[in-house]
Amino acid sequence: MYTIIDGRKIASEIKKEIAEEVISLRNAGGKIPHLAAILVGNDGSSETYVANKVKDCAEVGFRSTLVRFGNDVDETTLLNKISELNNDPDVDGFIVQLPLPGHIAENKVIEAIDPKKDADGFHPVNIGRMVIGLKGYLPATPYGIVELLKRYSIETSGKNCVVIGRSNIVGRPVSILLSQKGMDATVTVIHSRTKNIKEIVGQADIIIAAIGSPGFVTEDMVKPGAVVIDVGTTRVKSTETKSGFKLVGDVDFVNVAPKCSFITPVPGGVGPMTRVSLLQNTLMAVKSR
Repeated sequence: MYTIIDGRKIASEIKKEIAEEVISLRNAGGKIPHLAAILVGNDGSSETYVANKVKDCAEVGFRSTLVRFGNDVDETTLLNKISELNNDPDVDGFIVQLPLPGHIAENKVIEAIDPKKDADGFHPVNIGRMVIGLKGYLPATPYGIVELLKRYSIETSGKNCVVIGRSNIVGRPVSILLSQKGMDATVTVIHSRTKNIKEIVGQADIIIAAIGSPGFVTEDMVKPGAVVIDVGTTRVKSTETKSGFKLVGDVDFVNVAPKCSFITPVPGGVGPMTRVSLLQNTLMAVKSR
């Protein structure tokens, strides 16, 4: 029988820990953490994510600010707002919600963020610190994945881990974190040019699926007893929900789950952990001042 890795439950536990730290900061006359977000356009998934982030901040006693721009905002205006947040002493961390409209260069935006306020952990300085094992702000989703594995006492040392996807946001950084001392997994990263994908995934003790392709990981790709972490969150049309949409993961959950020892659901698995990682990075920013 498989165990559901409950991201909502673990995120709730971490939020209680953070809330206690905020109370201690307040009682000691310290600064209340302030997390800001910039949202461009009205992408449904981004709207939901940012709304939940604001709610998370309220739960743990953080201040939060949401800055909105339309899809037609020019790059200069966006970069000026980032500079403003960089120089605002009350803002401890902030994110620019991705994806951005095609006329804005995402890398330019990421590099414009002050690494000390980079709550998402995407800035090259923070990625570089992570690669060589120095303390810094970790990319939020990989941070959340590692935390789930730790809190469910899932053994990673010496295990064969296959990461599906090589994005700079999830696949590449999580592969590095899992291979580092303390996690000690043997990691293979596969992608669209990989040959014999089914055979490689079929040897994995731990599968991290992060490509945004609904139902990509099927029952015949998973060996009995594997741990499966599903990072996929694709919105698809659905007649089963009031909104007319539902979130679907990269794993065919119904058929894969019975073969697993542990598996994350979508929604309710990795998503809440990504959000709580933003809070952890922001709290670190306050404490490291």
